[in-house]
Amino acid sequence: MAIEMMLTQMARNWGWIVLRGLAAILFGILSFAWPGITLAVLVIVWGAYALADGLFALMAGIRLRMWPLTIVGLLGIGAGVLTFLRPGITALALLGFIAVWALATGILQIAAAIRFRKMIANEWMLILSGVLSVAFGAAMLARPGAGALAVVWLIGWFAMLNGAMQVILGFRLRGLAGQMVPKPA
Repeated sequence: MAIEMMLTQMARNWGWIVLRGLAAILFGILSFAWPGITLAVLVIVWGAYALADGLFALMAGIRLRMWPLTIVGLLGIGAGVLTFLRPGITALALLGFIAVWALATGILQIAAAIRFRKMIANEWMLILSGVLSVAFGAAMLARPGAGALAVVWLIGWFAMLNGAMQVILGFRLRGLAGQMVPKPA
């Protein structure tokens, strides 16, 4: 079955998921460490995070042959490159861009969890990560005029919680790696 093979590949490549989660946690910590940063610095830091997350997701998506993860990777790379090419973008446009990215990422994570629900226990971790992304994106769209400091803290919490869910999922997959043997077709 194709789902079993994808899950086996995810378990074998669990490190990419953990690395992606650690990058998110680091970004969140940096957001809390420097809450008074200017919007220009936030734009550059967020662009670097989106680019790194996109590269890790793209590599994992290609290795795992999972088009949703590949799309997430391409969106992240696009978001990062666009941020570096147009650093003067307004706070409102950046917030909208971050919101759409978070919504798309969350929806794709929820879809993946639903697809794997019969194959793995505790798929709720991936669902929770997706729900956090969707909630974050919705909150950003609902209150785009919030103050810059509030946005920094919101982004920091989102990145750390989302990263923690990915790290947990990655280590759960690591535990499955030795147990899973793909069934012959």
